[in-house]
Amino acid sequence: MPIPLLEYSPSAQNQRVAGFEVPGDDQPRVHNTEVLLSADEMDALIGSAYRQVFHEQQMLSHHRQTLLESQLKSGQITVKAFIRGLATSDAFRRLNYDVNNNYRFVELCVPRILGRKVYSDREKMAWSIVLATQGLPGFIDTLLNSEEYMNRFGDHTVPYQQRRTLANRSQGELPFERMARYGTDYRDQLPRTGWLFGSGRADGLFGQFEPFDFDTFIRRANWPVTAGLFIVLFILIAFSLTLATTASSSVG
Repeated sequence: MPIPLLEYSPSAQNQRVAGFEVPGDDQPRVHNTEVLLSADEMDALIGSAYRQVFHEQQMLSHHRQTLLESQLKSGQITVKAFIRGLATSDAFRRLNYDVNNNYRFVELCVPRILGRKVYSDREKMAWSIVLATQGLPGFIDTLLNSEEYMNRFGDHTVPYQQRRTLANRSQGELPFERMARYGTDYRDQLPRTGWLFGSGRADGLFGQFEPFDFDTFIRRANWPVTAGLFIVLFILIAFSLTLATTASSSVG
């Protein structure tokens, strides 16, 4: 028996407040299949679904789910089922689920599926429990079958970011795809360059924005390795000079 979703209180985020904006660039374009679509319109809907779930940074040709696309175009599955297929695909799992802890993954998925930010740490914990107990497919199903999703998008509408426009501001909220797909805990596990000097820094002896300083260079340099490189370089130069001298003598 699955654990019931932990209760949490919705916060007063922008998308929960009724608005009367004039349509503009910050207003999302709604894609749905409630009316018969042309081939171009269906392609635009599929592209919108990929951007919502994978975001533009992950929209590569080998991540496409061609079988799901064919089923959607032929009316065998709904838009909601198509979103589910994308969010449970191997590509999505590898790019987003495998490189994050549960809390970070919830922060990624709630905006992509429900079109809004996570309300609070309590909501993040609630969805993390669902993810831990039901796995990725169960977590995605719970999001898609939630009352919030069904009331907002239903079976035929591609999810989209809710109300980016903010009062008294010339620009709306940033798109959700600006959020990095993995956090610092995974980033710190990635292999680093700078093996030559053993500094453990991503850019060798100095950080990306750290100015060069000779005293710092002397202090951080791995001198045994540096001395070994100089010795090898000296031997190569001496060997080259010997070959050149021998060749000159032979010609003479």
